[in-house]
Amino acid sequence: LKETALKEDLKFYFMNPCEKYRARRQIPWKLALQILKILMVTTQLIFFGLSNQLVVSFKEENTIAFKHLFLKGYSGVDEDDYSCSIYTQQDAYDSIFYVINQYRQLKNISLGTLGYEHEGSGLKICKQQYKKGAMLPSNDTLNIDVSTETECIFLKPQELAGKKAELKLNSSFFNLEFYRLIQVEISFKLKGIALQTIHARELPDCYAFQNTITFNNRAHSGKIKIYLDSDTDIQECKDWHVFSSVLQKNTQYILVFDGFVILSCFASLILCTRSIVLALRLQKRFVNFFLEKYKRHVCHADRLEFINGWYVLVIISDVMTIIGSILKMEIKAKNLTSYDVCSILLGTSTLFVWVGVIRYLGYFQTYNVLILTMQASLPKVLRFCCCAGMIYLGYTFCGWIVLGPYHEKFEDLNTVAECLFSLVNGDDMFATFAQIQQKSTLVWVFSRLYLYSFISLFIYMILSLFIALITDSYDTIKKYQQSGFPVTDLHEFLKDHGNVGYRKEETSMPFICCC
Repeated sequence: LKETALKEDLKFYFMNPCEKYRARRQIPWKLALQILKILMVTTQLIFFGLSNQLVVSFKEENTIAFKHLFLKGYSGVDEDDYSCSIYTQQDAYDSIFYVINQYRQLKNISLGTLGYEHEGSGLKICKQQYKKGAMLPSNDTLNIDVSTETECIFLKPQELAGKKAELKLNSSFFNLEFYRLIQVEISFKLKGIALQTIHARELPDCYAFQNTITFNNRAHSGKIKIYLDSDTDIQECKDWHVFSSVLQKNTQYILVFDGFVILSCFASLILCTRSIVLALRLQKRFVNFFLEKYKRHVCHADRLEFINGWYVLVIISDVMTIIGSILKMEIKAKNLTSYDVCSILLGTSTLFVWVGVIRYLGYFQTYNVLILTMQASLPKVLRFCCCAGMIYLGYTFCGWIVLGPYHEKFEDLNTVAECLFSLVNGDDMFATFAQIQQKSTLVWVFSRLYLYSFISLFIYMILSLFIALITDSYDTIKKYQQSGFPVTDLHEFLKDHGNVGYRKEETSMPFICCC
């Protein structure tokens, strides 16, 4: 009796939802809830994505506006990783005073909803330079102290409008000795309000822009690079009144919908956690019975059969969705501004939800090939990637140190790794060969040997072996589907057990099982 009861419970546990309904008339609540949750979570993500798109566009457009407002002669297109550059001393002075003048009359020239942070805020101008020394390039003479010193000056908007501004602007601080100047940094903070969210029936956001303009003269090459970096921080509006019943109702509807998403995820979390707990109890029963009857332990593979990885994935997804939905509700109510954290949580949870759909497709033999192939090939693929990764890292370090001074795609380790990965996928090959500078014949010849060997090794050998591993696993799975999978102790234990004890009724099944 004990063995028969255990076999019935094991058989029932490994059934799919529709087989469970036929056997015991157990309604597949988890399946129905997962389908509902997919629709709700995806809808929630679309609403949040459209809202987040307004935030991103507002940040980008303001950054472009700042470059046109504060950078003299800005063409509208960044030259490289910097915005623009200057080549004469007069251009340097003109560009610095241009920033100060534009900041002074910001309210009169800006098209946006921009303002100063508060009355005590202003421009902070700092110059970093080497200590006193002498330099005569014509005589190849250099006498300089490499330790640096930094001087700063602070200009308030009220001071810029008065006579004190002329005294400060004519002070010795602005007498730059370019042979020892390292950089000039101008930083200031502005506030703004995004009104475009009103057209999307959302409450407006308040923004703080920390802008830093850097005149970089570290190279002392006759070219000063100008960078404008704008760090945007979304803040809570301290005192806002929007007179529109439509906006308030729309906000309330979305908050209610987010509440339903949290409830559905919480119910899914409880059901999946309950299933895992019951599975662990069933595993313990089977292990103890197997040890008692056959006097040996159950193998590790059979133990893992009881741990449903899909339930674990659903639990992680539910937890992330609940936390992300709470953050989204706070953002919607303008109590929080953690857009990035909320985006990561909701985006990852939606990814896991859609990946979890594969579990239900796996009940059909024709759709189950992908899952089984991934499971069979994963250990071999990971071991293979570890070996290939060592070769890849070797090429990465070699390319960085040798080709870095002569090729822009090899200037830093991160860029080298991305460039080599693109080459493995056949992207941008000719440009990588063509952009190498031919200043050194030795390095040019080395670059050819380096690139040809890397492409030949990784595309023709390593990538082909990688595909062969997956193909081999696929062929094995297809063979198993035709001749049968290897029988383990658990399968042998259940092999001779039929559906005895299950109640079967010839009644109409739910629509979801028919589907």
